[in-house]
Amino acid sequence: MTHVFIAPHPDDVALSCGGLIASLRELGQSVTILTLYSGTGDTNGLTAYQREALGFGTKSVWPVTEAFNRAHLQADFPVDDPSAVPPWQATKEQLDATQSDADTAARRFWQRSSWYRRANIHNAPLAGQPLMDDVSAQGAVLTTERTEAAEAGDVSATRRLEDERYAAFAEVSIVWLDLPDAVFRGYLGDDELLGTPRDDDPAPVDLVRREIARLEPQRVYVPLGVGGHVDHQLTRDAGMALLGEQRRWVMSGVAYTGQVAFYEDFPYAWWEEFQGLDDLPPGWLSGLPGDVSLAVEFADVGDQLERKIRGIALYESQMERLFDDQRAMATAVRGFAAKTADLGRVPGGAAERYWVTTPA
Repeated sequence: MTHVFIAPHPDDVALSCGGLIASLRELGQSVTILTLYSGTGDTNGLTAYQREALGFGTKSVWPVTEAFNRAHLQADFPVDDPSAVPPWQATKEQLDATQSDADTAARRFWQRSSWYRRANIHNAPLAGQPLMDDVSAQGAVLTTERTEAAEAGDVSATRRLEDERYAAFAEVSIVWLDLPDAVFRGYLGDDELLGTPRDDDPAPVDLVRREIARLEPQRVYVPLGVGGHVDHQLTRDAGMALLGEQRRWVMSGVAYTGQVAFYEDFPYAWWEEFQGLDDLPPGWLSGLPGDVSLAVEFADVGDQLERKIRGIALYESQMERLFDDQRAMATAVRGFAAKTADLGRVPGGAAERYWVTTPA
């Protein structure tokens, strides 16, 4: 099965759904994270509030500039010589040798085909065309441009790199829509950032629909919007809009009822002592079609809780703003998981909660 988790920002899915993601990957199921509001913006002239809301510059992240360099992953054993290359990390010479073998195999394949064709499969530009390795595209490839931007203080680039590190850690694919964060769209102060989205700031329904149709998932996870951040609300509204698009008689379409599930936004749900749907503000779920209801499900994440905590810790720029430090983060994650397990009588002692759409 394929599962798509839609995140308003980098870190939201790791915070809210990291346990379920680890469980799904352990079962061999495919997972993709779709991050909506991860775009860059002009940081010149940002107010102190805007910088704090973005987690601007709280911690630095050591950059990784090569696609297959995993130096940012900690070894599972002590390394006596810090300058030594761990046995699991490829050197440049090893990568060159692998590339040379791949080139030879590719040429041999094409030359033995029923038609003759010369093949020069190598990462070099051809006939003046741009090298595709240098073209910005989807995928966990830490480009020099982005790492340099992060080093220069671009918070969006920093958070994007953290998202890539989490994808490598969780063994999932990731897609960024690169829409600008709410603070870059003119929301100022808590009253606006945690208030009602503006009429001229619609939910990105068309973009989400396009990606969901391309990924063809069996289940899509969207936030409930607990806490009221406008980006979370708009992400929720985009998910609800999918539910209103039932099958058409002219041309078969996708019925999303049963495929869409809602997750509770952590740490907002922890801070607000969120108990269930009755705690949501009036009209919060007004976008839900009348023939669709929500059924609660609990995911037992007892075996994956510590892995979830390790994944969240990769978002270093957010630790101080959200939890003060990593120890406080781990305590909050364990406490919320235990509380959720108690609500659902989950025997494992740690759980995440989801609301799955069903026909009314």
